[in-house]
Amino acid sequence: MSNPITIPEQAGSLREKLLKWLPEQSRLETPIPGLALTRYDENTSAIRCFYHPMVALVVQGFKRSMIGDHEANYGKNHCVVVGIDMPGVFHVTEASPQAPFLSLSVKLDRHIISQLITELPTIVTESTASLNPIVISKAGEELLDAFKRLVSLLDTPSRISVLAPLILREIHFYLLSGSQGGCLRLFNTNGTQANQIAQAISWLRENYTAPFRMEELARKVNMAPSTFNRHFKEVTNLSPLQFQKRLRLYEAERLMLLEGRDAGTAALMVGYESGSQFNREYKRLFGAPPRRDVAKKRS
Repeated sequence: MSNPITIPEQAGSLREKLLKWLPEQSRLETPIPGLALTRYDENTSAIRCFYHPMVALVVQGFKRSMIGDHEANYGKNHCVVVGIDMPGVFHVTEASPQAPFLSLSVKLDRHIISQLITELPTIVTESTASLNPIVISKAGEELLDAFKRLVSLLDTPSRISVLAPLILREIHFYLLSGSQGGCLRLFNTNGTQANQIAQAISWLRENYTAPFRMEELARKVNMAPSTFNRHFKEVTNLSPLQFQKRLRLYEAERLMLLEGRDAGTAALMVGYESGSQFNREYKRLFGAPPRRDVAKKRS
């Protein structure tokens, strides 16, 4: 009988697989739906992004993040679960060409989570009292093995359509039955206030360019405006209007930096009708007017 594979052996094997698919610094959106692989060869300055509900595993290196107003710092063999859409900023703090930062991420599927909770109501044993949508934990043997088998499917593309959904469901199962389970159940159980806030956040994410009134958004998720506003801030540490502004400004920054849009065009594309208001709010968040900020970041 062969000896069971240890966590260090699993982690080493996963590292070799990621290096194979990431021979240089890059981010790879793989043919497996929701699976992305990332490599950095040097420490980074602040990188802003908007997190979807997801689980990310660091295979090598260290990452310091602020997701919303929640600090999330994690390194080798640790994973972070984000239960809802959240604005974030991160720094890679341990990376070099000889020992690059390596990570993988998997988008979480609300349908799979709800299905597992319905089929196995006792699957989650962790308390759901906390509204914290961010959970960090060390990855266990079963979860590491599932991640390794998922990445291994990239070597046999013909098997992805059949086997990837099974492994993805398995990953959701391990997360729900582990220390992350309380967070995932809280934001994915219909009828809970946390789930109503998650629905509102999803609506804002999809409609951030459109004007909205808080009372109307509260009504969409069947909550009184005062209750909605209070619970929204408890989860995100932002008001709904601040959350929308963050969405707009992060996207405007991306449009200018990565797509070469000028400030006026970016402002219109993300929903601003007033250029002066856009400049004012951009400077308040990023510390400099759009043109100067983008020029500095490009340099």
